Amino acid sequence: MMTSESALLIIDMQQGLFHGPAAPFAADSILSNITLLITKARRSQVPVFFARHIGPDNSLFNEQSPLTRLIPELQVSPQSDVVFTKRYPSCFRDTGLQLQLRQRGIKQLLIAGMKTEFCVDTTCRAAPELGFNVVLISDAHTTVDNPHLSAESITAADWSFGSAR
Repeated sequence: MMTSESALLIIDMQQGLFHGPAAPFAADSILSNITLLITKARRSQVPVFFARHIGPDNSLFNEQSPLTRLIPELQVSPQSDVVFTKRYPSCFRDTGLQLQLRQRGIKQLLIAGMKTEFCVDTTCRAAPELGFNVVLISDAHTTVDNPHLSAESITAADWSFGSAR
């Protein structure tokens, strides 16, 4: 599944989103699958990148806010993992992600996290334009209900391929 030319990108698995006021769809199984992916990536020496979405300095999602902290269940390793912040739905816009991936010779991104229809989708669409192959892990992304669609229907749409298991 994973090669040295692959990297695992976990998007916005942070306190204010995953443990926020609205529970993400299938939260327990999604979290279990994401932690499994992280374990497999580390075992295979595949680099793991974590994106944190932050908002304006005067917002609830400012960079120092506990809401933007990655959830502890991910067991982020400061020695081996790369954590970066972003202010836009794309993990590439105004971040150093593209450069870091290029420097490591990464050609394929395995993507998981939240929210499916926002940052996950935007990043999955941006990556191929930058020359990366994308595998969105079908059982490792989630979102919350919105006024128009249930989170279950959003995540069930044909966004993805691949599986954590």
